[in-house]
Amino acid sequence: MTTIYQLEADLLDGTEKFLSDYEGKVLLIVNTASKCGFTPQFAGLERLYQQYHAQGFEVLGFPCNQFGGQDPANNNEIGAFCQKNYGVSFPMFSKVDVKGPEAHPVFRFLTREAKGVLGSQSIKWNFTKFLVGKDGKVLARFAPTTKPEALSPEIETALSA
Repeated sequence: MTTIYQLEADLLDGTEKFLSDYEGKVLLIVNTASKCGFTPQFAGLERLYQQYHAQGFEVLGFPCNQFGGQDPANNNEIGAFCQKNYGVSFPMFSKVDVKGPEAHPVFRFLTREAKGVLGSQSIKWNFTKFLVGKDGKVLARFAPTTKPEALSPEIETALSA
């Protein structure tokens, strides 16, 4: 597999979404959680989405409950929380595993293509971010501590490529 566009995932409502629908766009793919110290990053992710969406940018959120049990809710509750508390309008996908033997194929692809600290493939915590270029290839991986607003220069570079 050479690009993210060969994969699919279910949206929060259970609808199957082919990532090829995003072909030619810059993507920021994030594993999220509703009860994490980084949860306020939803607001920054939404601002990025609003700022760059018209230029061909998408934020794709994937809830995950693998880190401290910080997203125990069901998909409907997660969607309602994100919308009510942070005005999230970018696509949110069904809750997935992002590490281990049951890791979703999207995250197996992302972690294979963009290694973490010391070359590790494993995601260490919620709100790890992956920037994917218009060609469907991973450009960069960002730590949970990296605030969404700090990604603007990389997003702008990817959009102008």
